[in-house]
Amino acid sequence: MRLADDFLAGMARASETRAQALVAGAGELEHRARTAPAPPRLRLADGGFDVIAEIKMSSPSAGTLSADDTAIEARARDYAGAGACAVSVLTEPERFGGDIEHLRRVASALEPLDVPAMAKDFLVAPEQLFAARIAGAGGALLIVRMLDDPRLDEMLDAALGLGLFVLLEAFDAEDLDRAASIVGHRADAPAQVLLGLNCRDLRTLRVDPSRFGILSGHFMTGLPSVAESGIESPRDAAHVSSLGYSVALVGTALMKTPDPGALLARMIAQGREARQTGS
Repeated sequence: MRLADDFLAGMARASETRAQALVAGAGELEHRARTAPAPPRLRLADGGFDVIAEIKMSSPSAGTLSADDTAIEARARDYAGAGACAVSVLTEPERFGGDIEHLRRVASALEPLDVPAMAKDFLVAPEQLFAARIAGAGGALLIVRMLDDPRLDEMLDAALGLGLFVLLEAFDAEDLDRAASIVGHRADAPAQVLLGLNCRDLRTLRVDPSRFGILSGHFMTGLPSVAESGIESPRDAAHVSSLGYSVALVGTALMKTPDPGALLARMIAQGREARQTGS
């Protein structure tokens, strides 16, 4: 595990503190998580292109994206109506303005539409996955670089045991290789694990979309590949689709536009067109 990046190291420390607050009630949390009603399943278009649409109130790179969280249910329904395969919800409170209550509200709004909500945070302990599942999550993001091999394996066991899909987030070739070595022996991985490449430079927090092309051939065969960060337009979606990515995670662009459903629908349509035409 490499955790030299100042940003991730700080987020990991804050997350460990939040996780410690859950340890005392871990047994009850796990029981509630394992007995909760099953969440909607992640369904990806066969041979096509999908988008995980994100709800986040702010970010260190983009600043405040929304000062009003009263309409997150409506936004989640807009995303689902436009064709999102899942809705990612930032729950990190200090730098992203998130709250697990946002996840609970989004999951409740999406449940009748049969679209899963994904908990996106800097998760470091199974107790956080239990809490996310109780809040209604159908999936969770795990950052490869933040977790050593035993902990990553433990977190995968916990997530998959709860029926969650998992998005493993990598930042470079070494992260991708580590993820492949951890996932490779798991018979349950192809159905429930996605492997994502975040093109953000963790030292500067700037995006470098050229990484999508440079590393497009570095993914483990058999896992859906996800392009993360820097996708702002239908043209960007078409580009990553043409490179072979089967999913894009899009947040900031959708949070900034006055009509996120329309933008999302165009992204999905052009991504699928690029996949079909090979361009």
